[in-house]
Amino acid sequence: MKFSKGKKRKKLIHLIAHMNPMLPITEQYRQIRTSIQFSSVDKTIKSIVLASAQSGEGKSTTASNLAIVLAQQGNQVLLVDADLRKPSIHYAFRVSNIEGLTNVLTKEVELDRAIKQTAIHNLSLLTSGSKPPNPSEILSSNSMEILMGKLKEMFDFVIYDTPPVLAVTDSQVLANKCDGVILVVASGKTTKELALKSLDVLKQARAHILGAVVNGIELSKKEYYREYK
Repeated sequence: MKFSKGKKRKKLIHLIAHMNPMLPITEQYRQIRTSIQFSSVDKTIKSIVLASAQSGEGKSTTASNLAIVLAQQGNQVLLVDADLRKPSIHYAFRVSNIEGLTNVLTKEVELDRAIKQTAIHNLSLLTSGSKPPNPSEILSSNSMEILMGKLKEMFDFVIYDTPPVLAVTDSQVLANKCDGVILVVASGKTTKELALKSLDVLKQARAHILGAVVNGIELSKKEYYREYK
């Protein structure tokens, strides 16, 4: 499956699906949601990794807005910031990142305390937490695998925002443990070579590729409605 949506401003995360639910771009996120649900006909899709080849391709924005539209449908959704190196989700939702994923894994805090409720109905957050010296090792630990299984039991969908695929191995580690992966690429920025290399890396990790989201494609209002009809 292949999707397109509006252009993202630099590195800021815009919760457009919550702030402007009637805009065409929000409908694009709903189309991603629908495609995921059709993908789960033969295999249950509950845990999803959002991955990208490199930084600045709109992955965190896509993860956040996908989580929002899933929650708007009545699903209990958890958005996990698994980018332990450069976390950003807590900024977008304006919540504290003092306690999060890493603190749960190191048993500093209980899971229920680390999970934060958002202003968006049905949507919860698990921020990255304290920055660890060994992100890849923590994400590949047995404790992380147990936690991921527990989160799938607690929520209808668990969305993981992860670091760039070609930069570190974190995304590969989580991709192997999740039900599916969506690769986010940026039009005019992500080269075909980088996109194919990212797919190859994810396939080597035995990830189930659900599809790709293409960011940065501008559609005029006229073009959007012609495409819709």
